[in-house]
Amino acid sequence: MLPILRPFRRAKKSPDERLHEVGGRTLPLRIVEHERAKRLTLRIEIGGKGLRVTVPPGMPGRDVDDFLDRNRAWLESRLAKFPDQPKVRPGIKIPLRGVPHLVRHEPGRRGTVSIADGPDGPELIVHGDPQHLQRRVADFLKREAKRDIEPLVAKHTAGLSKKARAVRYRDTSSRWGSCSSEGNLSFSWRIMMAPPAVINYLVAHEAAHLEQMNHGPAFWKLCKTLCPDTDRCKAWLKRNGSALQAIDFQP
Repeated sequence: MLPILRPFRRAKKSPDERLHEVGGRTLPLRIVEHERAKRLTLRIEIGGKGLRVTVPPGMPGRDVDDFLDRNRAWLESRLAKFPDQPKVRPGIKIPLRGVPHLVRHEPGRRGTVSIADGPDGPELIVHGDPQHLQRRVADFLKREAKRDIEPLVAKHTAGLSKKARAVRYRDTSSRWGSCSSEGNLSFSWRIMMAPPAVINYLVAHEAAHLEQMNHGPAFWKLCKTLCPDTDRCKAWLKRNGSALQAIDFQP
């Protein structure tokens, strides 16, 4: 029996990864070749945590360096909008439902997070070992997300022909929410740092996808019926979402 000959496929080149210094920061930089790219494009990753340059095949490295130098001022102005030290730790403030809360560590009680009125405004009191502080704050936001979002899902789907099968919570870097064709809704628990009106909009947005799995006119009409404040909340999330995504909850 003759062997079956398969067409030869050229292996995709692995991305070139290195560090790039700009605006007083050192960020991971990925240089990715794309066979259909006609020019260089530069993208700041969600949360300002890295950079990505897409280049045509065979682009010399010096051309990429020149491209980055030409766009240095643009990069610095955009990166200036992200927090300089966004890691969750005692002494910084993170928003809860749009209101800044001071993070304070008190080791006395075991692994709980509570809200208190401090001398300079509301505080998040984190108990337990300090090495678990970031995880405990993240877990607290997940619990608060479940408390707020599930009643909103029930509210916004009450008049729809299709109901949500499940509601899930994740830490997604590319989107705030999603709706699967099976009717499963997913939300980033980071949305709990946004104002209540924006949280409500996000739930209405994903609920509308249960009937309209697109972003066409019928979808936006339904979304605005569920949430009349859609335009303002959508603009708020576009303007402020990257800063929320930049907050680092890793130990």
